[in-house]
Amino acid sequence: MTTENFVSFGEQGAQLTYGSYLRLPQLLDAQHLESDPPAHDELLFITIHQVYELWFKQLLHEVTAARDAMLDGERLWWAQHLLQRVHVIERTLVQQVDVLETMTPQDFLEFRQRLAPASGFQSVQFRELEFLSGAQDPSYLERFRGITSDERSRLDRRLVEPTLWDAFLRVLVAHGLAAGSDDEVADSMRIVAHDRSQYAVIWALAEALLQHDELAASWRARHVVMVERMIGDKSGTGGSSGSTYLRSRVPLKYFPVLWELRSAL
Repeated sequence: MTTENFVSFGEQGAQLTYGSYLRLPQLLDAQHLESDPPAHDELLFITIHQVYELWFKQLLHEVTAARDAMLDGERLWWAQHLLQRVHVIERTLVQQVDVLETMTPQDFLEFRQRLAPASGFQSVQFRELEFLSGAQDPSYLERFRGITSDERSRLDRRLVEPTLWDAFLRVLVAHGLAAGSDDEVADSMRIVAHDRSQYAVIWALAEALLQHDELAASWRARHVVMVERMIGDKSGTGGSSGSTYLRSRVPLKYFPVLWELRSAL
C-alpha cells in the first residue's frame, strides 16, 4: 500500500470527535442541582435517573422494533434477538438500584423537599414502555401533571398502536393457530408447548416475552423495596401514596395467558 492511499481512520475532515459525536458538552451539562447549599448526593440521584431515562429510550427502540418484526412475520429471529437485548438492559436497570442505595435516608432528605411536585410517576417513557408491552391503561393519562403536548401525544399514540401481545397473536395466526380469545390462545399455546419441534420459533418468542415480563416485575419489586428503605411509608413527592402505590404495581403482568399456561401444562 502506498503512502498516498493510506488514510488513518478519522483523519478525513477531522471534524468528528468522541466528544462531539456523543454530544458530551450537552450531556455533562444536564445535571443541575436544586439544593442550596448543594447536597452531595443530589448529583448521584440526578445521574441515576437520567441514566434510567436513557435506558428507557433504548428499550422503547428495541421493543418497538421487536414488535414490528413480529407484525410483519418475516424476521421472527430478529424479534427474538432484540428481546434478548431487552432482557440484558432490564437486568442492568435492576442492578442500578444498588448504586442508588449507597445514598442514606439522611442524605436523601437533604434535598428531597426540593423535588416536589416532581415524581418518577411522571416518567413518560416508562409509561410508554408499559403501554407498548400490553398494560394500556388510559386512566393514567388523567393523572399525569406537567407533561408537554408532545409527551401527551406520544402516550395517546401508544394507547392505540399494536402492543407486543398484539404482535405475538399475529404470529400465532400466521402459523395456523387460533388467537381470537384468551381461551383460544391458551389452547394454541398448549399445542405449541407440546410440539416445540414444529413451533420452535413461537415457543422461543413466548419465553422471551415472559422473560421481559418477569424482569419488569423484578425491577418494580426492587424499586419499591429501595423506596421503603429510603423514605419508609412517606407520601411520594408527586402526591402519590409512595411505597403503597408502588407495591400495588408489583403484581402487574403484561402477558397473563403465558403465566397461566404453566398451570395447564
